[in-house]
Amino acid sequence: MYTQSKIAANAYANVGLETGVVAASPHQLIVMLYEGAELAVRMSIKHMNEGDIAKKSAAISKASTIIMEGLQAALDTGNGGGLAEQLNTLYDYMNKRLMLAHIRNETAPLEEVLGLLRELHGAWEQITPSGQPAPRSSHSIAA
Repeated sequence: MYTQSKIAANAYANVGLETGVVAASPHQLIVMLYEGAELAVRMSIKHMNEGDIAKKSAAISKASTIIMEGLQAALDTGNGGGLAEQLNTLYDYMNKRLMLAHIRNETAPLEEVLGLLRELHGAWEQITPSGQPAPRSSHSIAA
């Protein structure tokens, strides 16, 4: 019985998440990517400290995917100029730090990446005051 309740709760949560993504503006999607990457890095630190190698690996892989296939892939290098180039380089650096943390089983590189993500996330949230459309930026989610 509990398993069915858990499945139903997970399905409900997934519908809520999918609805949030569909309804989100490009600006909000970037915020969501930062939040997801931060959570994945925090979870990788937790799992590393607990000695759960499989979960640590999955969390680091998830963080890397969000950074490289989400944030980096969304960069508009054609219109973003120097900022887009700098973010591209920073995302590559973060990915290398994630891989180093994974290989060496060290939390310090993860803490560094988490700090960078938090800083970028905070800056991104300050770009647009609530209720106003997002200005053109170095990230683009358009097709």
